[in-house]
Amino acid sequence: MDKNGTYFLALKQIARHANSAKPLKKALTLIARRTSQAMKATGCSILLLNPKKEHLFILAAFGLSDRYLRKGALNVYKSIPDIINGEITTVRVSSGNNHTQYPEAAELENIHTIIGLPLFQEGEFIGELRLYTSDERQISTIDKEFLSAVSNLIVLTIEKSELNNLLAQSEKTGKPKQVKLIDIAAATGSVSRTSGFSHPSEDEFAKLLDFYRIEWLYEPKSFPLAWEGKKITEMFTPDFYLPELDLYIELTTLRQKLITEKNRKIRKIRELHPEIHIKLLNKSDYYKLLAKYGYGPLGGSKVEGINKVLFSHTQIQRRVISLAKRISQDYQDRNLVLVGVLKGVICFISDLMQHISIPVNVEFMAISYYGTDKEQAVKITKDLDASIAGRDVLMVEDIVDTGMTLNYLLNHLYAHNPASLKVCALLDKRIRRLVDIPIDYIGFEIPDEFIVGYGLDYHGEYRNLPFIGVLNPEIF
Repeated sequence: MDKNGTYFLALKQIARHANSAKPLKKALTLIARRTSQAMKATGCSILLLNPKKEHLFILAAFGLSDRYLRKGALNVYKSIPDIINGEITTVRVSSGNNHTQYPEAAELENIHTIIGLPLFQEGEFIGELRLYTSDERQISTIDKEFLSAVSNLIVLTIEKSELNNLLAQSEKTGKPKQVKLIDIAAATGSVSRTSGFSHPSEDEFAKLLDFYRIEWLYEPKSFPLAWEGKKITEMFTPDFYLPELDLYIELTTLRQKLITEKNRKIRKIRELHPEIHIKLLNKSDYYKLLAKYGYGPLGGSKVEGINKVLFSHTQIQRRVISLAKRISQDYQDRNLVLVGVLKGVICFISDLMQHISIPVNVEFMAISYYGTDKEQAVKITKDLDASIAGRDVLMVEDIVDTGMTLNYLLNHLYAHNPASLKVCALLDKRIRRLVDIPIDYIGFEIPDEFIVGYGLDYHGEYRNLPFIGVLNPEIF
């Protein structure tokens, strides 16, 4: 049978798998197998982009050893980065090729060529389909057409799975739910968990990481520890990898025998791979670790009552640094004054000024409200200490919702005759806007929910949380 006939039959079978009632991972594994067979390849993998859009994880694979699948986290910008540009890419594997992230692992697997192409949903890059061959391979036009058709069927399979999940949730709750096609970049976390965990403590730890919006990969890599000749006789697979922290985590119970054995393996990993950061944790260590890296309850701050974490500590810091960079460029060689209103802005303005690379002055104001809940007026209880006449002023706000208070403050500052006056807000609750005020620098746009943390409070509490969370409506 010629290639046309082979590919036609393969697509019929792949379409049948895509439209089957099989679980997502099973259906995609069958698609990977049939694609590999039709292309006469050594193996095939289907990779999805994680929520931070930095790493790829293997959702399904065929023909590849467990050793190769656990070679390590795939950075989308280091592992065949040309695929992101939207083209089918063929890469010859060699130790000197900087387009492959793990050439040594590929050589051990007897992989000579990797063929990769992107998966797109509504024009957005969401993952990759990869073929692996033991020979040098050139891709023809008909090969490209076949693989493009397969990639579209893979995306449809994932969308169908998510659609079924949403319908099932709607039937279970009895509440009508608007069903949309999957946003893969946001949903990869739930997809990646379909394989399950080997111990309840792993599930608990994963839920804790999810609450704090910390990216994680489950059992992403196995480390060889002992050999007999060229044969590996012992390996160790840490439970989690946290890409943001570049940290491997191995969980353990309090049973001393397990702790002793795992400590032995971790010491061996550190001897063989001193560049690897790895920690052994039991349940009591969870919050200590999270607190150390700025996630957990620091200084006794309460997290009870937080419905969900909207923006993690790392997300906030990345955005603050980005805003500071723009401000530094825009105000180069100018006389900049930052003005903040106490107390909610303290965390934001403190971090922002540290990352601004030009000289700045900082001024603070304080306000109070009087009147009824429906007709509140603003009173300035602390004005600026220094003159801002003829100077460039940047009003720094923690959150802007109706815009009425900000409008009052801007009119007050304009009366001091600054050379220019602009606004930088960490959070923009645009849906609540009553006064249309231009905001020149925006950190995040947020929904109409009660937000606390990172300086924002509820009755004086929650200010010292290192993240921004949504307060449970039952609290107030």
